[in-house]
Amino acid sequence: MKPLIVKIFIILPLILFADYIILALLGCSACLFGSGDDFYCGPFCIIGKILLLISFLFFVFLIYPDIKNLYRHKKNAQAQKEA
Repeated sequence: MKPLIVKIFIILPLILFADYIILALLGCSACLFGSGDDFYCGPFCIIGKILLLISFLFFVFLIYPDIKNLYRHKKNAQAQKEA
């Protein structure tokens, strides 16, 4: 349970912060190269959505083994004797 909590409270904010930095750098560089308002309403939003989707899939990939171990049933467990 502890690795799952660490991933949720440390790794997820780091991933979201990295997304924020990437989008800020992209926006600043687009402004530097003279992109107009149309860039921010079109391609920038699409790039942001794709980046967040990739980050979400990466995070699910990271926590999937922990969730799988949390809900895994023991197939070879011994039956308990009734009293």
